[in-house]
Amino acid sequence: MQHLVAVALALPWIALPLVVLARARRSRSLDEYPNHPPDDSPLVSVIIPARNESRNIERCVRSVLASSYPRVEIIVVDDHSTDDTGDTLRRIADDGARLHVVVPDALPAGWFGKQWACTAGFSASVGDVVAFLDADTWQASDLVTRAVNAMRERNADLLTVAGTQVLGSFWERLVQPQVFGIMLARYGGTELVNQSRRVSDKIANGQCIFFRRGAYVDIGGHEAVRDKVAEDLALAQMFFVRGKRTVVLLGLRQLSTRMYTTLRELSDGWGKNLYAGGRDAMPAGAFGRALYPLALVLPAMSGVIPPLLVALSLFGVVSGGVTLWASIVSLTNLLWWLIVYVRLGQSILYALLYPIGAAMLLYITVGSVVRGRRVEWKGRTYRAA
Repeated sequence: MQHLVAVALALPWIALPLVVLARARRSRSLDEYPNHPPDDSPLVSVIIPARNESRNIERCVRSVLASSYPRVEIIVVDDHSTDDTGDTLRRIADDGARLHVVVPDALPAGWFGKQWACTAGFSASVGDVVAFLDADTWQASDLVTRAVNAMRERNADLLTVAGTQVLGSFWERLVQPQVFGIMLARYGGTELVNQSRRVSDKIANGQCIFFRRGAYVDIGGHEAVRDKVAEDLALAQMFFVRGKRTVVLLGLRQLSTRMYTTLRELSDGWGKNLYAGGRDAMPAGAFGRALYPLALVLPAMSGVIPPLLVALSLFGVVSGGVTLWASIVSLTNLLWWLIVYVRLGQSILYALLYPIGAAMLLYITVGSVVRGRRVEWKGRTYRAA
């Protein structure tokens, strides 16, 4: 009897990967839209906020400079960097590149640095379409062209692109798939997000967002979300509430990002976002936000506890139905991560290490919940709304 109960209790873990895969299939891509600019191509202002981005900024800027789109102005906001970001930008500009470098005023109280930098960049722009790109991204030459055509075809006021996440180090390959797996389970494919009529289902990727200038001004721009750690999610939700059209598309060939390179960067970066920013993605209002800490740590716990129980069973600490349940769930998890790493083009050996990735995710999520709305990033301390 206990074996039947164990199998029954394992069924949700068996079903979940199948549901996630089915939901993920409903996605559309920038590849579906033309790679030739419209005859009446609007001017696109590409704004790149940058603070201490010496590792990334040249690659990012030069990729935008190589755009095949005929009408682009490029504005980089050097947000009081203390490394050689500014020197790199001045060198690129001195080479004759069509690059405008902006240094904003000192950060006002109540603002996050990125939002302040984006606002400064927007004030210097004149384009009918405004694109914000993170400094740790790089773009294919057809990104802007396809995005402009997609905005027109989809009548989008906000269009955001989810690109390829580049995984370079051991810890990136263990932790990043864990985080993005949670996001995939939560939101599904792009068309599920686009067609949803619930504000809590709306999301954007702050690494790459295109706005119609008039719509951006109408909602108050980044100033309207100046105290939100997940400003991209907040903007998407605000656009939806104001009756404007938001569209999410894949751009796996057009956009690449390497967010973090070390375990410390992974911990600090996701630690600032997962709780303070993710609360607004919970349905059911205040009730959902109250449950959010538990919902945040459960995925990591489901990756840690079953293999731990299997290990304990080897020493006779647990047995019977518990061992059977843990074995089924651990095997299901392993099969899921084998699929993930094959799809990512990574060694399947990382799938065998998924409990370590889940353990690190648990450490990051618990730390994020403990910190609450207090956020530290790039030498600045904030309190998220």
